[in-house]
Amino acid sequence: MAVPLRPFRPTSQNIRVGTIAAPSVEGDLIDAAEDVINRCYRQIYFHAMSSDRDRYLESQLRNGSITVRDFIRGLFLSDRFTRGYVSCSNNYRLVEQVIGRALGRKVRDNSEKLTYSIVIAEKGFEFFVDTILNSEEYMQRFGYDNVPLEMSRVLPGRAVGEIPVYQEYPRYSFDWQERLISDGMMMSIEDHLKYGTGRSFAERVIYDPPSDKAYKFVLPAVGILIGLIAVGVVKVFTSVFVVG
Repeated sequence: MAVPLRPFRPTSQNIRVGTIAAPSVEGDLIDAAEDVINRCYRQIYFHAMSSDRDRYLESQLRNGSITVRDFIRGLFLSDRFTRGYVSCSNNYRLVEQVIGRALGRKVRDNSEKLTYSIVIAEKGFEFFVDTILNSEEYMQRFGYDNVPLEMSRVLPGRAVGEIPVYQEYPRYSFDWQERLISDGMMMSIEDHLKYGTGRSFAERVIYDPPSDKAYKFVLPAVGILIGLIAVGVVKVFTSVFVVG
C-alpha cells in the first residue's frame, strides 16, 4: 500500500520572507528557441557540454511538439542528470536540488524536505519530478512556457543577493566524495600530496614535513648563510657611512 503524501505547512507567517519579492527576470521570457534552450540547460545543469545536450528534446521544443515544462522534465529525467546528480545524492539532497532548480527557491523547512523524500523513497524520482512540475506553485510561477529562474536573488535592503542555486547545491556533497575515496575511485588530497608525481621543489618544501637531514644539514647551512649576509650588510653600511 502506497504511503499517502505527508501533509506539511509553513511553521510561521514569515517562513517565506526570503522569497517574498517578485522574481528577477533574466531577459525576456518570450525569447528565441535557442536562448530558451540554453537558459533551460543553465538552470538545470548550470552548464552543458555538447555531449550532454539532448538533440531530440531540443527539436521537439523548436517545432512546438512539447512545452518548456516538458523540456525541463526531460532534463531532470535525462541520463546526464541521473549520472551527475541522482546517483550521487541521497533523497534529502535530491529534494533540495530539484526544488531549487524547478521552483527557484530553497526548501522551506525540514518538514517539506521530509515529505518529498518519502515520495522519492515510495514512488521514485520520476514521480517526485512530476509532482513538482504539476504543482500549483510551479504552474502559477512559470506555467507551461516560461523557463524556471531563481526567485528574489536581489532583495531591497540587502547589499549581497542570494547565491545561485547551482552554486549553493553542487552536484555532490562531501559524503559522496568520502564514499568515492573509500571505494578507491578517487584520491584524497592527502594521498595526492603524498603520492603525486611531478611536484616542484617549492611544493615539496611547502607540503612535505622536514626530514632529519633537513634538521641536521639544511637548517644549519641556512643559518650560516643568513649570518654571512648580515655581516656583509654591516660592512657595506660601515664603509658608506663612516668617514675616515
